[in-house]
Amino acid sequence: MNVLTDPLTYGFMQRAMLEACIVGGVCGIVGCFVVLRGLAFIGDALAHAVFPGVVISYMLDRSIVIGAFVFGFFTALGVGIVSRSRRVTEDSAIGVLFAAFFALGVVIISRQSGFRRDLGALLFGNVLGVSQSDVLVTIAIGAVVLLVLFALLKEFTLAAFDSTLARSLGYPVFWLDMTLLMLVTATIVVSLQTVGNILILALIVTPPATARLLTDDLYRMMFSSALIGVLSSAVGLYLSFYWDLAAGATIVLTATAFFVVALVVAPDHGLLAHEIQKRRGHHHVHHFHTADETLAEDA
Repeated sequence: MNVLTDPLTYGFMQRAMLEACIVGGVCGIVGCFVVLRGLAFIGDALAHAVFPGVVISYMLDRSIVIGAFVFGFFTALGVGIVSRSRRVTEDSAIGVLFAAFFALGVVIISRQSGFRRDLGALLFGNVLGVSQSDVLVTIAIGAVVLLVLFALLKEFTLAAFDSTLARSLGYPVFWLDMTLLMLVTATIVVSLQTVGNILILALIVTPPATARLLTDDLYRMMFSSALIGVLSSAVGLYLSFYWDLAAGATIVLTATAFFVVALVVAPDHGLLAHEIQKRRGHHHVHHFHTADETLAEDA
């Protein structure tokens, strides 16, 4: 029995593995800018706001991508417009819109008899049930997201690290933010079947947060984050197969395990590194005090 290859003899596992690894990689790269721009709350809002679109598409037996994109677009646009009001903060606008849209999805579900048995797949994903056409859609959307991201990489990077400087240089920061929100929305849409509506944010935030502990260089962070996202997806899927666990949740927990390890042992920013630096600092201070005392005695 080969632990690595045996699960891949099944067609559904081949599709699931390809889907999960693509989603993990795309989430890892796009998530870097979510983390650097402090947009985790917006990512959570978008993940909840697309829920009614997913429900409506499911009811009409259409691709959930269509409904999710529609509601994600209007949410991103609404957040951008409402937050421009001086009387309404961005956080308030996000909170109002994502709560309203998610509540709308719940209301729609409550009116449909016999629909609740499918609720788990919408909320927590069903990566083992993806079809070949689902995988092709994921590849297409993921490719578009990455092409746009790398085409505007310089602008996104400047806006992420110093939005004030970007504005002073004439960059359209508002439209850059809107574009980034749409890329996040697209990433959420392709992640729905892998980790579900509730767990999406973890796959977008956890790999880049882990990579940020490992490096201070943006390009290395993006590469590391994508790699962590792919590894988390692959390892999580294997664990879920052999231990009969929920695939999406296992992928998220695997990513979290990588984060915890990095938090402890990261070379420069890990807890152990900080503790070692602190002890070295105390040692140097103690050494200087001893030297001073020796000089005083000699004098």
